Amino acid sequence: MDDAEIERTLVIAAHPDDADFGSAGTVATWTAQGIEVAYCIITDGDAGGFDPTVPRGDIPGIRQAEQRAAAAEVGVKDVRFLGYPDGALEVTHALRRDLSRVIRQVRPQRVVCQSPERNWARIFASHPDHLRAGEAAMCAVYPDSRNPFAHPELLAEGWPEWTVDEIWITASPAQLINHYVDVTDVFDLKVAALRAHVSQTEHVDLDTLLRGWLGAQAAAAGWGPGRLAEAFQVLAAV
Repeated sequence: MDDAEIERTLVIAAHPDDADFGSAGTVATWTAQGIEVAYCIITDGDAGGFDPTVPRGDIPGIRQAEQRAAAAEVGVKDVRFLGYPDGALEVTHALRRDLSRVIRQVRPQRVVCQSPERNWARIFASHPDHLRAGEAAMCAVYPDSRNPFAHPELLAEGWPEWTVDEIWITASPAQLINHYVDVTDVFDLKVAALRAHVSQTEHVDLDTLLRGWLGAQAAAAGWGPGRLAEAFQVLAAV
């Protein structure tokens, strides 16, 4: 679908910072066009962080605040957390229901999610939570959110069925990538979003890391030197 046909997009991710690593540049281009973007973060990232002096019980609140700040950098105001444990995600009926609820609430034409397929070339992109978040999101897109008889409790809550038109998948294996977004002009916004995740990225040279990664994706798209791209596997969902 052309962006002009999109009014609302929902980004589903396993952890705080996943959406920003995968698609913050693209999200910045969408919000600049007036597309409403919401984030649904499945866990609070409570197994993350690198500072041993920070009490572990403080981590969820820290990471939620960081994600909200990161989202604001790229024009996203609606950030939702489902509160599942970090590192223990499973594709349960309850998770599918909870994601279906958010889809029915947001009513997006486009959903962005993580790949449920392991990427052997980029193993760090295939955290078990990422894979399961991707599978659960795909199940929620089809068949759950569009089926009025799935999760009847959602109808009782007042959330009727909703059909998503297309899915954009991040971190797919290279042979499945079929779409690139030029994020050269919004690179600084992507960096700012990721720097907001202080507990995760303060020790990382984000500029070097991201220019290398996004530059390689731009080259794979056939673009000239100096361009930066985010890469997706885009699927029709109807």
